[in-house]
Amino acid sequence: MAAMAPGGGGSGGGGVNPFLSDSDEDDDEVAATEERRAGLRLGSGSGLDPGSADSLSPQDPVALGSSARPGLPGEVSAAAVALGGCGETPARLSIDAIAAQLLRDQYLLTALELHTELLESGRELPRLRDYFSNPGNFERQSGTPPGMGAPGIPGAAGIGGAGGREPSTTSGGGQLNRAGSISTLDSLDFARYSDDGNRETDERVAVLEFELRKAKETIQALRANLTKAAEHEVPLQERKNYKSSPEIQEPIKPLEKRALNFLVNEFLLKNNYKLTSITFSDENDDQDFELWDDVGLNIPKPPDLLQLYRDFGNHQVTGKDLVDVASGVEEDELEALTPVLGNLPPSLETPQTVENSLLVQKLEDKISLLNSEKWSLMEQIRRLESEMDFLKNEHFAIPVVCDSVQPSLDHKDSEDTGQNPVINSSDKEKDKDIHLSKSDEVDSSIPKENFPSSLSRREREEMPSSSPSSKNTVHFDKPNRKLSPAFHQALLSFCRMSADSRLGSEVSRIADSEKSVMLMLGRCLPHIVPNVLLAKREELIPLILCTACLHPEPKERDQLLHILFNLIKRPDDEQRQMILTGCVAFARHVGPTRVEAELLPQCWEQINHKYPERRLLVAESCGALAPHLPKEIRSSLVLSMLQQMLMEDKADLVREAVIKSLGIIMGYIDDPDKYQQGFELLLSALGDPSERVVSATHQVFLPAYAAWTTELGNLQSHLIPTLLNKIEKLLREGEHGLDEHKLHMYLSALQSLIPSLFALVLQNAPFSSKAKLHGEVPQIEVTRFPRPMSPLQDVSTIIGSREQLAVLLQLYDYQLEHEGTTGWETLLWVVNQLLPQLIEIVGKINVTSTACVHEFSRFFWRLCRTFGKIFTNTKVKPQFQEILRLSEENIDSSAGNGVLTKATVPIYATGVLTCYIQEEDRKLLVGFLEDVMTLLSLSHAPLDSLKASFVELGANPAYHELLLTVLWYGVVHTSALVRCTAARMFELTLRGMSEALVDKRVAPALVTLSSDPEFSVRIATIPAFGTIMETVIQRELLERVKMQLASFLEDPQYQDQYSLHTEIIKTFGRVGPNAEPRFRDEFVIPHLHKLALVNNLQIVDSKRLDIATHLFEAYSALSCCFISEDLMVNHFLPGLRCLRTDMEHLSPEHEVILSSMIKECEQKVENKTVQEPQGSMSIAASLVSEDTKTKFLNKMGQLTTSGAMLANVFQRKK
Repeated sequence: MAAMAPGGGGSGGGGVNPFLSDSDEDDDEVAATEERRAGLRLGSGSGLDPGSADSLSPQDPVALGSSARPGLPGEVSAAAVALGGCGETPARLSIDAIAAQLLRDQYLLTALELHTELLESGRELPRLRDYFSNPGNFERQSGTPPGMGAPGIPGAAGIGGAGGREPSTTSGGGQLNRAGSISTLDSLDFARYSDDGNRETDERVAVLEFELRKAKETIQALRANLTKAAEHEVPLQERKNYKSSPEIQEPIKPLEKRALNFLVNEFLLKNNYKLTSITFSDENDDQDFELWDDVGLNIPKPPDLLQLYRDFGNHQVTGKDLVDVASGVEEDELEALTPVLGNLPPSLETPQTVENSLLVQKLEDKISLLNSEKWSLMEQIRRLESEMDFLKNEHFAIPVVCDSVQPSLDHKDSEDTGQNPVINSSDKEKDKDIHLSKSDEVDSSIPKENFPSSLSRREREEMPSSSPSSKNTVHFDKPNRKLSPAFHQALLSFCRMSADSRLGSEVSRIADSEKSVMLMLGRCLPHIVPNVLLAKREELIPLILCTACLHPEPKERDQLLHILFNLIKRPDDEQRQMILTGCVAFARHVGPTRVEAELLPQCWEQINHKYPERRLLVAESCGALAPHLPKEIRSSLVLSMLQQMLMEDKADLVREAVIKSLGIIMGYIDDPDKYQQGFELLLSALGDPSERVVSATHQVFLPAYAAWTTELGNLQSHLIPTLLNKIEKLLREGEHGLDEHKLHMYLSALQSLIPSLFALVLQNAPFSSKAKLHGEVPQIEVTRFPRPMSPLQDVSTIIGSREQLAVLLQLYDYQLEHEGTTGWETLLWVVNQLLPQLIEIVGKINVTSTACVHEFSRFFWRLCRTFGKIFTNTKVKPQFQEILRLSEENIDSSAGNGVLTKATVPIYATGVLTCYIQEEDRKLLVGFLEDVMTLLSLSHAPLDSLKASFVELGANPAYHELLLTVLWYGVVHTSALVRCTAARMFELTLRGMSEALVDKRVAPALVTLSSDPEFSVRIATIPAFGTIMETVIQRELLERVKMQLASFLEDPQYQDQYSLHTEIIKTFGRVGPNAEPRFRDEFVIPHLHKLALVNNLQIVDSKRLDIATHLFEAYSALSCCFISEDLMVNHFLPGLRCLRTDMEHLSPEHEVILSSMIKECEQKVENKTVQEPQGSMSIAASLVSEDTKTKFLNKMGQLTTSGAMLANVFQRKK
């Protein structure tokens, strides 16, 4: 090859030497390049096989790597003859051998040209790729290349003729400058060392382009490595399991998941499922669906889902056709196979040929992997041999046998585990280390040439393996010298070893048993932990726990557990879970005695820690360790610790965790003497000010305590009766002010006990022994039970299973319907003791307390739904009906009227009659409400119980139609008293009702009542009309209401109706701030002005004061609204002045407030004339005088008018 042959005249014709400045080099550069290309490509006239472009004649001294000096002139002709003049077909030589020889003889430019040619043809050689990708190969070197004289001798370069081939230091050379990116041979700036400056720019561009290409190749390589790492996240053993058991589905890998996510999102977008795509993107917010590269590194994008589906049938392969195989072939065969496979004639490209080519491609990839593995192992062998030589020189006998490296080279080993060569290589390394550390003693007198370094690779593989049989004491041979021991000691002191420090002593002592390893870890971990980052300390938890489990010294174990609980300053939720998991594993391993002696003291120490996260860890540990503690400790020490934390800890999260742990303790405690202590803890938890703690009590603690109470037989004898007695005591003491919070606390506890009570009734039923699971199990309706607050309140969980519960329910309904309750003690207690006491309590609560009515209503609803429809119809409803006794005979009976005015009515209506919504149930509810409305109206009794029923039912839109049916019954009733009651009830049902219902059902009924012959009925409709103005936005409906109200105000027949005017003013004051602004400005404020003028003429002072007071409240409420300047001047201020005139004579304290309001309104008007108003500012917000505001508030506090109406003064427009 011309590129390899030296040129004449002493100049290197094979390439540019950056360290020489002769201009003669540039003269021959083009010609030399052409010769190199021609020599490497070997056209058809060369006499070689046209298909063997990768072969060279073995007679070529350069190609064969002969001992002839490559720089002698006589070799030029020989090379030329070898390359061009040979008439017969030469033997083939592998490209890898040629590349190795070129690199060994430092023909780097020629090797680079060969690498480029192979890369362009798609047959990259790993050896050349690795060499030219390593910047370290092109740093400054000190060796002298072949054919070059000693450094500094001018004639050396001339004799060798190739002095520029080695990037070494000559008399005029320096170190190679590295480019900004990857420094390889082709990335050097050769133009810097050339005398020809004309090509400097072009060559620099070429160099930069090469650097860019190499950088991209490096990025691609890194991407490939990262992608492989992502693909191999499933452990090796798991993958073997999946492959050996095809029925086991291998879990999806992260890379596969991201790729599938991308394809699914792409499919959704293409097919117009945009909302689904948005939701899918939100659920995978860690992935960028705009960019395929986000899926994985160096991964080609597959076809879309549709294409994959259509192409699926073409790639089905049955499982029996797949066989895992591995082959071991000779290196020469692999190299010779490549050109043959690469030059198949096109005529053979049948479908079978395509499959074969794919298989060939896979085999070539495998060959490349095995080659790289081979070189890696050879490098390790060389390193180990150098270490052996070093240690031999130090007079140490290293116990090494030949099989220490043999397993890493054994092809049989590679065949057995050939599915993953990368992982196999790491396993072999481990195997190698084991052999090195455990091999038998070898006599150090073995000559160096007997070691594997002097053997060929094939000879090493064929050497027999001598496995270590036993571990013997290691002996070291002594040198045949006469030096004194003191001299030896002094000599060895120059070795920089540090055995005096703590760490040095640990390093110098290698553990030789499990016990010594534990001791070493116990000594070292306290020093390691403080130097680990806080965010990564949970990685030490397994190490600490294992050491604490197995360490023989109690003191060291205590120290390690102390480190565990103090490992993280403020452990977050995930870190606490990790520590708890470790503590439970520790407890399972060591048993209850050591848990009590070692773990519990750590919890006790941190019970008052300043950080709540640490106290939270203690509270959670008590619950997690409860199953693994001695039973005496559970009911004494642990219970006391939790009780102390519940009473003293100020953090809600800690107390919540305490409650959950108490619940777990209640599930394991078996000391009946602790029952009362548990009850006191339950009451404390229910009364906790934190909603989180109370919620945890209902979800965990109360169900667990109820289960224990049931086992002890105290549920019906103590727990429920005690809570009922506490409720009765509250009602007795709360005649002047009921503590509604405590009532809610006890009643909610009773409500949470209903599932446990029902489970007790089922388990103690006469049919419980007959409840066997056989045949088809009946299904339980989804709505059979109310939704439980937690799984512990699910009846099926308490019973044991949903199937068992289904069987019991079937027998329960049959027993109630056909056989009765005789001998069923637990159910008889509910019927004869619990229900009567509850109904008695219901009659004592205040019917005007909406919260109490709602609580009891929910309780009875849950009770009836849990015990079932048959129980409700046969046991609950008859007891309520007996007490209420609804009949016309009770109209004048004080006893009957008294019951109808109590909370019994709304609780029966909303808690019992609404449990089931079949047609007969709805009819029963409608009839009950109609009867109550009639009886209360005819007996002139208070309507509070009826109002409470309407408010509670009206909160659920499902009952609006039913309530309107009841009211229509009142609208058409013959008694004016009933019609009047119906008119007042409309106001309560309007809030939350749909406008369609208001328009079709409510408005016609009110219009009918507004023309009633009785004035009292007409007046009773005004609040309902006002509520419509406040809640409805439909223009047509508002105009109808406005016309009706205008008729009340302007019709002469109503001029002297004092009660009508009072009702209208009260309604205006209530709805004015929230009504539509147009209605307020055009109707409410002008009519209030007129009513104020009329009231000035009122003769009766009591009526005049009454109306004036209501006007004052209405004006106070409206002062919070934005009022235009014209309206202020024409109506609002004149109305206030009229009202002040009334108050001057009748209520001077009101007159002071009115004067201040008038003054502020006048200032507001004056300010508007000077400058434009800024935004919608209310009059109340525009008060600027602090004295006026103070005086206004003081006077408001002295007034005796309605507090509810005065509160409207500060009510904002909604």
